[in-house]
Parts: sequence; C-alpha cells; structure tokens
Amino acid sequence: MPKIKFIREDREIEVEEGANLRKAAIKEGIQLYQGMSQTFNCHGFGQCAECRVLVKDGMENASPPGALEKMRALMGFWRVGHEDEARLACQTKVEGYMEIETQPAYNWCGVPPAK
Repeated sequence: MPKIKFIREDREIEVEEGANLRKAAIKEGIQLYQGMSQTFNCHGFGQCAECRVLVKDGMENASPPGALEKMRALMGFWRVGHEDEARLACQTKVEGYMEIETQPAYNWCGVPPAK
C-alpha cells in the first residue's frame, strides 16, 4: 500500500492505491485549507484550487493532471512559484510513495510572498 508523508505535519499515512489525496488527508485530520477557505471551498470539485499542494517527492506516483486541473493552472489562480510541483489534492490519485507539502504560500503574478 502506498504511503504519503506530509512534510509540514511530520506525519506519514498509508492509503489504498488510487486513493484521492484530498480525501485521504482530510480523513487523517491533515489541514489542506488556509483561512477562510477552510469553510469556503469547492469541496473537491477542482474549482477553487485551495487544496493545492506541492509534491516534493514522488510526482511519478501521482495520477497525471486532468483537463480541469491543467485549465486551473493556466488560469494562474494557484501559482505558488513551483508550478512543476503543484497539484490540486482533490484531483490527484495516489499510486505510490509521495512527500507532500500542504498549504504552500501564494505567489500572485510572480511576486514572491512577503517574509
């Protein structure tokens, strides 16, 4: 069974192959959403991009992005400065070991977040 390591939370969970990343995280109490998006989000329909995560290791073990996720990325609503690592948890199926960074900082219009 695949394992997911959540870096920020320092937790590792085991899931069934093909498990939805968002559902698996929520089931284990991993907080994907920040601020108001904890309440106001699309609940896994790929519309809000608030469940975005960075796949720090194991991208090859994630399902390929579908058309909806690719469209959201092109629209730029969830740019984080690491687009090659960014995925929507609600649109990602886990097929093997992955290391995930939850709640990455926003990077609007190419401007790095304030430190």
